[in-house]
Amino acid sequence: IRASGKTGEGVNDILRAIVERVPAPAGDPEAPLQCLIFDSVFNPFRGIIAYFKVVNGSICKGDNVKFIATEKEYDADEVGVLRLDMEPRAEVKTGDVGYIISGIKTSKEVKVGDTITHVSRPAKEGIAGFEEVKPMVFAGLYPIEAEDFENLRTSLEKLQLNDASLTFQPESSVALGFGFRCGFLGLLHMEIIQERLDREFNMNVITTVPNVSYKVYDKKGGCKEVHNPSGLPEPTLIDHIEEPFIRASVITNTAYIGPIMTLCLGKRGVLVKQEYISGDRVEIFYDLPLGEIVIDFYDKLKSISKGYASFDYHLHDFRESKLVKLDILLNGEPVDALSTLTHVDNSVSFGRRMCEKLKELIPRQQFEIAIQAAIGAKIIARETIKPVRKDVTAKCYGGDISRKRKLLEKQKEGKKRMKQIGTVEVPQKAFLAVLKLD
Repeated sequence: IRASGKTGEGVNDILRAIVERVPAPAGDPEAPLQCLIFDSVFNPFRGIIAYFKVVNGSICKGDNVKFIATEKEYDADEVGVLRLDMEPRAEVKTGDVGYIISGIKTSKEVKVGDTITHVSRPAKEGIAGFEEVKPMVFAGLYPIEAEDFENLRTSLEKLQLNDASLTFQPESSVALGFGFRCGFLGLLHMEIIQERLDREFNMNVITTVPNVSYKVYDKKGGCKEVHNPSGLPEPTLIDHIEEPFIRASVITNTAYIGPIMTLCLGKRGVLVKQEYISGDRVEIFYDLPLGEIVIDFYDKLKSISKGYASFDYHLHDFRESKLVKLDILLNGEPVDALSTLTHVDNSVSFGRRMCEKLKELIPRQQFEIAIQAAIGAKIIARETIKPVRKDVTAKCYGGDISRKRKLLEKQKEGKKRMKQIGTVEVPQKAFLAVLKLD
């Protein structure tokens, strides 16, 4: 262009000639179809719309396609490309970014990273890199109002469309009613889901104590993965329990090495190594049980380091540990939402703190409430909430003491009968008590 000295329309003519000579990137139309799904959205009238990039081959309207990971087959009712809006096309070719509408109703059938191919000429394998998401932290989500259960299910399904790492399944609790057992990648992911439920769907939920998955081996040699303390087999059937350990990396200032090491040792951590990055910065590697860090580890780390500590971790392995199921009983009835799996060394102090906290949070009733922490049949801690009492002896002015004693005994019998038929209402904040024991 510079050599020709042309300007204006002359330059446009030269550019047009160059564009015509450069071949457009196009794949072999007969090649096996491979489309990478990168997102999906929900349309109330047309079902789930999957967004994809055509890596190889081409896809046409009316094609019979298959999703490789889920092994589901569909007819492509409509395909097109994504511009400022969805633009329908008869064919979407290699290199195009488009969408497919095929009347999919269930969010689980569309997974980010999955590969779409033809049923007639399928690809030998999916696009590399797809893995089934393995959640690390589990917690129960329950609606505050029982009638919001279906709304919560719908909200979670919509969230799952563009967050493939969220998993959930229905469960019921004696104390909280019907809800869902959800799996998250970590504590941050759990907080994000809670926030999105509140902001995008206006759903107020109760979250139970987060815990991790354990491998329980029975005496016959079988292995079972347990995500919830209530799913633990009878203690007589258990041979041993393995819990997940992480390899944690903490980068901090040298001034905070002592307190951070004390914190990690208190969480049953094992020091692997420490490396000095620069003059006053050090990286400490610890092996820590994942169950110990899911509640308050990160908050404490930031507090003792005044914010000057970064924390990163990845799952390392499973190790055998002496774990016990700690049950909280209210008047002899276990509250499954407050049950936890904890290490035997921490169980007594943890149970005592739980009872003390619940005594503060549960309001007084007309009858006496016994709060107990138990491991199996053994009670390790107890607190008692005294009943609200009426002064029945107020009308007795003087006279024989037996009259007052008779009135008090009558009141005592009434309280005993009330305790047998009365139910304890546990406030919502009591379920979060475990998270804020300190």
